[in-house]
Amino acid sequence: MHSTLTEHARCLYGDEYRPTPDCDQPHHEHHFVEELTFADADSIIAMLHELCPPPVNGYLPVWVRNLAHRLVLLQRPDDSALMREAAESLELYGPDWDDIAADLRRRADALDAFIPCQMPLGHTLGTHQA
Repeated sequence: MHSTLTEHARCLYGDEYRPTPDCDQPHHEHHFVEELTFADADSIIAMLHELCPPPVNGYLPVWVRNLAHRLVLLQRPDDSALMREAAESLELYGPDWDDIAADLRRRADALDAFIPCQMPLGHTLGTHQA
């Protein structure tokens, strides 16, 4: 068993920046996809950043990058920086996904523009004090 998602991806797809380690385990893509599906956001982000530092580089297939970004955004739906990162990756391999990338950028901008209002002391959402 590979110790990290990044290690599993590196064994399966290779690494543009480091040699692929010797590994005597069988590599089946469906096992990697299962691990990716249930990985936490930090593990997915680490894999993307380590194997594809500038988004256009690296050996991860485009569909793996797209799936990884989608899964990370499901876990962190309010992370505007991750939205922009995903949008950049989609734009590099478009134009099929340019509309999705534009939507991600709009959502990120909206999140960044949102300034939570200050509640009066002792006031909580869902209650009304007369």
